[in-house]
Parts: sequence; C-alpha cells; structure tokens
Amino acid sequence: MHCCIIWTTFSFSWHCRFYFSTRTSDRLWVSSVTLSKGLRTREQEDKVSSHFLLKAIADACKVSATFHPDVNETEVPDECEKLFDEDEELQQLLNGEICMKVYPFSEGHAPNSERKIILSGSFNPLHDGHLKLLEVATRISEGVPCFEISAINADKPPLTVPQIKERVEQFERAGKTVIISNQPYFYKKAELFPGSAFVIGADTAARLVNPKYYGGDHNKMLEILIGCKEIGCTFLVGGRNVDGLFQVLEDLDIPPELQDLFISIPEEKFRMDISSTEIRRKLGM
Repeated sequence: MHCCIIWTTFSFSWHCRFYFSTRTSDRLWVSSVTLSKGLRTREQEDKVSSHFLLKAIADACKVSATFHPDVNETEVPDECEKLFDEDEELQQLLNGEICMKVYPFSEGHAPNSERKIILSGSFNPLHDGHLKLLEVATRISEGVPCFEISAINADKPPLTVPQIKERVEQFERAGKTVIISNQPYFYKKAELFPGSAFVIGADTAARLVNPKYYGGDHNKMLEILIGCKEIGCTFLVGGRNVDGLFQVLEDLDIPPELQDLFISIPEEKFRMDISSTEIRRKLGM
C-alpha cells in the first residue's frame, strides 16, 4: 500500500480548526475538525490533533488504533471520501503518483508480508515455465510468492492501462498474486520490497554485474548491488538457454563482493526451455 499523509493546522480567533487528508492507492480521505474554543490549552489541542493524525494513518494501513482522540460530541470530524476505480489507480501508477498496486489472487496471500519471493517479467504471455520457476524458488527460499510486472520499461514505451489489465487477467485465472509497479530497475525494486528475494535468469544476472549497464563504471555497479544486499535482498538465479547454450549462475563471473547476493537454482531442480517470444510467434501475437 502506498500511503501519503498531509496534515495542516490553522488557528482562528474563536476556535481551532485543523485539516488532514489520507491518500492511499485506492482512496482519498479529507477531514476537518473544529475544537471548542477555550476547552483546552494549546498543548492539549496539539495532542488531540496528533491523535487524529495517528488514527488516520492506522486506518489507511488497515490496522487497529489503540487509542481514541479525546473529543466531545460537537467535535466530530467532517469527513469526505473519494474512491478510485481500477483504471484510475493504474493511471496514477503510470503517472508516478503511486508506486505499486497489488492483485492478491493467491489463496491465503498476505500482501503486507515483508518477505517476498518475486519473479519479475513482462509475462506476455504467462506460461508454465514462469509458474514452475517461482514454485521451485519458493522451496529454496522462504517467503510469499509474487509475480511482478513493471508498467514502466527502460527500453520500451510504458504499458497502457488496457494492456496492464489484460496481463493481470492471466494471473487471476491462474490464482497467482501479481504486483504492478513502476520500477524498471532491480535496485529500485529492492528499495520498494526490502528483504525480498528476486527470481531471475542467468542472462539477467549477467547483465546485473556487467559495468556496461552502469555507464562502464565498475565501482558504481558494486555500490548499487551492495546497496541491494544491505537492505536484505538476494537474487535467486535460474538457468537460461541463451543462444543455444544453457547457462547457470556458476558460469558467470560474479565479483567476490557480490558472491552472497546471488543464490543458484540448480539445473536438476529447474530447467524448462520455454520462450515467450516463440509462444507469441506461434499464437500470431
């Protein structure tokens, strides 16, 4: 959930009124409270307004507040709520107003769990290789299995809202949780999902440690990937058929400083030579 709180206090001659708004991916709450003049000291008014703010944060995060602001019956908040539909949420994501939207299609999925096993991709289309790879990765490393699609691509135009919804439908049919984000780079995904494990192919791992993709700067590559490691992220690397040659993590030249950032998915546990490009060609997509 992406939550933004804006809180402002105004003082007037006859009373104290404060306003606050709570913004999440799917709704906007706007509230104002007028406190009775002379009933409290300024410090007590600040305490009441702070309690309202904390309760608003708790409500937005869908957790129970352990306190209730001390107000009388005339000091009831004047509230207004606007709900965003799915298209509006996705457009906000494309505009950078929110950073992700979770579709929790998996049975028993805990969307707020900190530890996730994330397989990122375009999934055009989703196929058995993707499903099997994430299944195997989840047996190697504990966490909630999730697929992730970035609506913003570093090398291609961003997806449109209809394109996103079309791809999401695949996961609904499969009963698998998918996250739509606007982060095309793995170090940004790591910041969005700290402590998570990202499932990648050996070809992607090779690009991650190639200074070419960091302006030719080896030290910058190390700095960025060590940053991922410092926030508890790892990369689970599956074998990938590249130009007719099946490559695994052990075939790559991983810098010593990053050895523990990458974990191999052995070939005997996962190998499915399925190409999304070939599937699209056969389907005439």
